[in-house]
Amino acid sequence: MTSFTTRTSRTTAEAADRRRWLALAIVMTAAFMDLVDVTIVNIAIPSIERDLSASFGAIQWITAGYALAFAAGLITGGRLGDIYGRKRLFLVGIAGFTVASALCGFAAGPEMLVASRLLQGAMAAMMVPQVLAIIHVTFPAHERGKVFGMFGAVVGLGAVSGPLLGALLTQWNLFGLEWRPIFLINLPVGIAGLILGRKYIIESRADRQVRLDLVGVALVTLGLLMLIYPLTRGRELDWPLWGHVCMLASPLVFAVFVAYERYKTRKDGSPLVELSLFRVKSFAAGIAVQLTFGVVMGVFFLVWTLYMQIGLGWTPLKAGLTGVPFSIAVSAAAGVSVQKLVPRFGRKVLQAGALTMAAGVLLYIWEAGRYGTGIEPWQMAAPLVVMGVGMGLIVAPLTDAVLSEVPREHAGSASGLINTTGQMGTALGLGLVSVVFFGVIDEERLAPREVGAAFADAFQSSLWWVVAVLVVIFAVMFALPRRPRQHLEGAAAEGAEAPAQSAGVPAQAGEPTKAGDPAQAGDPALTP
Repeated sequence: MTSFTTRTSRTTAEAADRRRWLALAIVMTAAFMDLVDVTIVNIAIPSIERDLSASFGAIQWITAGYALAFAAGLITGGRLGDIYGRKRLFLVGIAGFTVASALCGFAAGPEMLVASRLLQGAMAAMMVPQVLAIIHVTFPAHERGKVFGMFGAVVGLGAVSGPLLGALLTQWNLFGLEWRPIFLINLPVGIAGLILGRKYIIESRADRQVRLDLVGVALVTLGLLMLIYPLTRGRELDWPLWGHVCMLASPLVFAVFVAYERYKTRKDGSPLVELSLFRVKSFAAGIAVQLTFGVVMGVFFLVWTLYMQIGLGWTPLKAGLTGVPFSIAVSAAAGVSVQKLVPRFGRKVLQAGALTMAAGVLLYIWEAGRYGTGIEPWQMAAPLVVMGVGMGLIVAPLTDAVLSEVPREHAGSASGLINTTGQMGTALGLGLVSVVFFGVIDEERLAPREVGAAFADAFQSSLWWVVAVLVVIFAVMFALPRRPRQHLEGAAAEGAEAPAQSAGVPAQAGEPTKAGDPAQAGDPALTP
């Protein structure tokens, strides 16, 4: 009887283990789909511009509109997951994202494409915060370091593989659809994620009853719009006075938001943002790094695409293949940083990543100036590899560092904040393209023969801004913890498992159970 019970328990544990890893694969695929969708558009911009006769302003909105809607809705999406269930919101988000992708793919003009991208960003804001929250509540603390390392690698791979995938789909011109397959490819992935997610993801929500803070939603959305909308459209509208007033007033709106959140916490304990999270040093510092790193990503990927395809006149496929060394370097560095470097050197790895990435950007500036419009992809390989290594050292361990000390009940809110600040940084970066890139180009007076030189100069000017932001990131990283707490917990867990395994107890059954660890059999917040 005892043997039968033991075998049954072991089978149940193995099934649960398989289920959570399948759930991880599903949510990571959704995160990958979102990240690819951000960067895949960049490579197809020249094709979209020609096909839809889109202006530079519309081009910016096709990219920045997604980032803006995404950033504005992420905190709300995270909190809705806490209240109504992370699995439920994930499924709603992936379904809406799939529908919005279809609308983007069949857009009849730039206005419809921009509107569909806004909807796509809003649906991604429902889906993406649940990814980190589901990971946070599904895996025990001593495993999260490894899992977040895998997530970081997916983030890096998604960010840099988008251009190649977009180049292939655009160059192949499938069924004569030109750029449209870059959106339509999301349909089978989204449908599969919806079906498998219903089956394998375990539902979870906040342990205590919380309500949606509608005033907080309105204030944070207003503050983001007042900052990013004028920045994105300022150059196109000749920098009107109302735009400057909105940008200067946005910090006041955020100050009112913070004051209201404190009041809401005292009143009923259901704020949109748990301000207590910012008392966790690792979380506050990580949020600052996320914001500034998002600016780097927003500026670099858009101006890089415009430089290669419009400035140098390369085909989408040539431009996409140029990024392959970058993709390989990011993936390789991400794996090594989490498994080998961070446990030994801690935050120094992230700081080395910022400096390495800055060195790669400086090398790129030098090469772009030396070779001019005659530069070839093989000459770009060296700076892209250096930049990719730097990016990989940052993106993989950063999420682990930010969430390592976050209380489980605030996982959704914290995940929403992490994603919001990263996307807010990206939206700011895309808005800054108006200043640092298009501000150098006078498109109305530019003769066709001058386009290449003008775009090359604007590209180099933009990269100097990227270097400056990376220096800021390096400085902010001093506030991160010297050693990630997650890895210390993992080492302790491994030490606890060793005696159990030597006594013949399976590792799954011998895992230590801690107060606050998710994914335990008796956790009332987890329901199938």
